[in-house]
Amino acid sequence: MHAQTTHRVGIIGGGSIGIAFAVVFAQAGWRVRLFDPAAERRELASTEIMQRLTELTRFGLLAETANDIAARVTIVATLEAAAADADLVQECAPEREDIKRDLFAQLDRIAPPHAILASASSFLPASRFVNESLPGRGRCLVAHPGNPPYLIPVVEIVPAPFSDEDAIARAIALFTEAGLKPVRVRKEVEGFVFNRLQGAVLREAYCLVRDGVASVEDIDTVVREGLGLRWSVIGPFETVDLNTRGGIVSHAQKMGPSYARMGAERGQNDPWTADLVAAVDAARRRVLPLDQWDQRVAWRDRALMMLARYRKEAARNDP
Repeated sequence: MHAQTTHRVGIIGGGSIGIAFAVVFAQAGWRVRLFDPAAERRELASTEIMQRLTELTRFGLLAETANDIAARVTIVATLEAAAADADLVQECAPEREDIKRDLFAQLDRIAPPHAILASASSFLPASRFVNESLPGRGRCLVAHPGNPPYLIPVVEIVPAPFSDEDAIARAIALFTEAGLKPVRVRKEVEGFVFNRLQGAVLREAYCLVRDGVASVEDIDTVVREGLGLRWSVIGPFETVDLNTRGGIVSHAQKMGPSYARMGAERGQNDPWTADLVAAVDAARRRVLPLDQWDQRVAWRDRALMMLARYRKEAARNDP
């Protein structure tokens, strides 16, 4: 069921992310107003929202009817109408500093004083487009989603140095209430966490194609049928923690030199120092004491078995 509290959200931008966010917030029971400067986008928005809700219904992922959820979304013709009475304004404009800078200047004037102003920026930190002189800059931050957020729930909350702690806490609470999984990024870096991790894989993938090591299809196969399977149930640190008896420390001792040589091939010098390995190990041990290692490995295998069963059934039923 949707959240008990009905919040009001203004979405600026009717592209794929804006449409997807409308689905997320309406599904949470919130009132959504969506604005796009292009009349064509505004005309198509309702149809595209219903298309996504229909597909979610088909897979049994909605607690209400698509019509009930879609009824909470209103397409509006002005920026002012989208921001009026909003608790959260989610900007989903193109990845351009000039556009975002202008939008945030306008939104700070017209949005209610309590409203969080969040950008769906994929690479640009808020410091790049929120003017230092903006009176309400303390409520501005980045909220970068996975795409599409109604299926990939992680959202990166990236404050600027000038973002207020209260605004950050309220943003995290709002996105959590909407059913997403916020992760606070502790420093402003281009690309944040999601795209830096994705970029590291992509850079190596391009190099492997360039160097004649593997084909595009084979690299996709390695990720889809290998790394991606594990990463769908556990992350990269837990993966190596469970791959080597003794956990992170044992893995770093055995495999660290090889990874360092591979990095050096690409001109990288980012060694896994003893202090860094100890910090990562301490974080993992707080989550998983080594005396529970065998049980967690068995859990991982069961999770992969369930995934394998689903993939087998999906392949059988795929027309």
